Amino acid sequence: MDFSRNADVKERRIKIVEGKATHGEVIMKPLMIGDKMTLLEIQYAPGAGAPLHVHRHETVAYVVKGKVKMFVGNEEYVLGVGDVCLHPEGVPHGVEGIEQAVVVEIKSPAQPIEQFLGTEDK
Repeated sequence: MDFSRNADVKERRIKIVEGKATHGEVIMKPLMIGDKMTLLEIQYAPGAGAPLHVHRHETVAYVVKGKVKMFVGNEEYVLGVGDVCLHPEGVPHGVEGIEQAVVVEIKSPAQPIEQFLGTEDK
């Protein structure tokens, strides 16, 4: 598929990331999955997030709305609207909503979402 309309993409609750349980309300929309990258929109409620985990892909995370705290390796960052953070492949990272937030993530190389996320339809 070469086109995706956000309003038509079904929201899914993220319950598990790389085998570790998330906390609070984390909602994901898989907006586009290509041969080499995946584009996700993720919503974090205040206090909600994912514990430290490791992926077999790198991720670029861009904050569209709100504020989040991101942990990458031994570093901790507070990101607001327009801020960007890189999660390198193989480096422990996590995220927590500070206020209601929307983050867009690009993951590469593309992997089936089910390989690293456990979700349920919202």
